Amino acid sequence: MKRIASALIVPGLLTALILVTPAASASDKQPPRKLVEIYRIAPGQHAAFLETIARADEANRLAGLPSRELYVHQDGASLDLMLIQPAETPTDKAAALAEAWDKLGLPSGVDFFCEFRKFILEQTDTFVLGPTSAAEYLAGRTER
Repeated sequence: MKRIASALIVPGLLTALILVTPAASASDKQPPRKLVEIYRIAPGQHAAFLETIARADEANRLAGLPSRELYVHQDGASLDLMLIQPAETPTDKAAALAEAWDKLGLPSGVDFFCEFRKFILEQTDTFVLGPTSAAEYLAGRTER
């Protein structure tokens, strides 16, 4: 069985599909950690990219995990698509996600990297906390 581990998602999608990170405990007062990925897609690869994301979301569904949030460019900055998803895969879902990934015949490791990168002209990702409000975020800080 090929093992992919996931934080749910080149480095964004690739990193998250390859790494398993324990989820934050429910008792944490911080907002959840998210991964935001911004893509410029290679010419002619938009449909193939979206089909790949849809297959990865199907693996998430089979494992009992949420789909990525997809935002499609309408006007403004030079991005094509933005994805937002949890930054970590809950430990109790990692095996189910790996099984779903294998069941769907999705590539992993180097195969995933080589296959996925052909869709991408440019990509950035960042880890964030949220959603939250400024007041909630400030109330959760610890004094030193």
